[in-house]
Amino acid sequence: MFDYKRFALGRIASLSTGYLPFADVASDAVPLSRLLRLSLFQVTVGMALVLVVGTLNRVMIVELRVPATLVAVMLALPLVFAPFRALIGFRSDTFRSALGLRRLPYIWKGTMLQFGGFAIMPFALLVLSGYGEAVDAPRWIGLSAAALAFLLVGAGVHMVQTVGLALATDLMPEADQPRVVGLMYVMLLVGMIVSAFAYGALLETYTPGRLIQVIQGTAVLTVAINGIAMWKQEARNRSRANAPPQAYSFRDSWAGLTDRAGMIRLLAVIGLGTAGFGMADVLLEPFGGQVLAMTVAQTTRLTVVLALGSLLGFGLASRWLGRGGRAMDAVCLGAVIGIPAFGLVLVSALVLSAPLLVAATLLAGFGAGLFGHGSLTATMRAAPREQIGLSLGAWGAVQATAAGLAIATGGVIRDLVLAAPGAGATSASPYIPVFALEGGLLLLAVIVALPLRRGDPAAAFGPARAGAADKTGAGCGLAAPGP
Repeated sequence: MFDYKRFALGRIASLSTGYLPFADVASDAVPLSRLLRLSLFQVTVGMALVLVVGTLNRVMIVELRVPATLVAVMLALPLVFAPFRALIGFRSDTFRSALGLRRLPYIWKGTMLQFGGFAIMPFALLVLSGYGEAVDAPRWIGLSAAALAFLLVGAGVHMVQTVGLALATDLMPEADQPRVVGLMYVMLLVGMIVSAFAYGALLETYTPGRLIQVIQGTAVLTVAINGIAMWKQEARNRSRANAPPQAYSFRDSWAGLTDRAGMIRLLAVIGLGTAGFGMADVLLEPFGGQVLAMTVAQTTRLTVVLALGSLLGFGLASRWLGRGGRAMDAVCLGAVIGIPAFGLVLVSALVLSAPLLVAATLLAGFGAGLFGHGSLTATMRAAPREQIGLSLGAWGAVQATAAGLAIATGGVIRDLVLAAPGAGATSASPYIPVFALEGGLLLLAVIVALPLRRGDPAAAFGPARAGAADKTGAGCGLAAPGP
């Protein structure tokens, strides 16, 4: 009798790792199953991003009629913590505890912050929607509680993601560290895709009560999944607990990192590109709902399309860089692709075509994936081994700060245009300046990045680490792609 199960498992096992991005980073010491379990923390981060940036912002703007400026400012509140990602990374590099742990305590603290924000959020939405007994509650209470909830969730996401990525790099040899971080970000996109499908299905028939149940379920899942991800991932090191305090400070470490040739310009490119891709995060779903008459479930699925595009971009960047491509080439190509993508968003408003908006969203996600992988790899290549946590924190801090400012700016521009005399000629009028500005920011990112792409790699980011080019091909300015 033919054994279908053995045949299927054999076929899966024989798949080339070229079709499974970053899967070949696993080893006997750190099997793929352990890496995938650790990457579950990125799944919860993806859940939070889809729920907060995707679903809740559309519900608050369209269904609850909260001004887009207020919603954008709420989504930008985690910006307060974004610059501290570098400090969090540095602290987790040097943390001393009685148990000899340094990463896990910070991941757990971040998890509790996320849980606290999701625990408060339902009560805020009850007040804003006037649902049940909250009908007589002052609206300012709901807005204040919603702002606090967004702040806690955002702070938790920053902490969990920064320290979780640093823990992932601790487990791997130096040459494999950029690829394992790439694997973590692929899992972030997978988490966004799965959660967006789930939220879309659960909210197919929208009611305030149903949305509250979804938020409560997300809070419980976040704690459970992060607990599974952390289980037995970091070995206890008592010698670390008894070691003397580090002689150098955060200021010294930060100065050493930013003094490296090309680092400041690279961080500027990351900020401009992230702002260009992220400014419409708070407006894309309201745009679909108000301009193209898409439902809550349909606009939530735009997040799925965006994540799928990003996943394709990550996969292509992994294959390209793995064959000797230069990281800054991926950065520039991603930004260039994003420019016509936002042009197509504007065209979709002119022809009132939801499928065209979906196609534009997919293209924007593809460009963002190329840009994100390239900038992440370039940042890691630019930093010495002992500053991995700090460099990841710097990359995350610049990204989060730029995204927060861009989100807030996009919401403010939309409301200012809407309030201007004669600006409401069409429902798309308030959104057009935002999407046009995104294309301009991406063009500026390309211009700032060109000197790094053309420059000598040794002068820009120091010599490549031994053996790293063979595995990642991810250094900024490495050899051109192979045949």
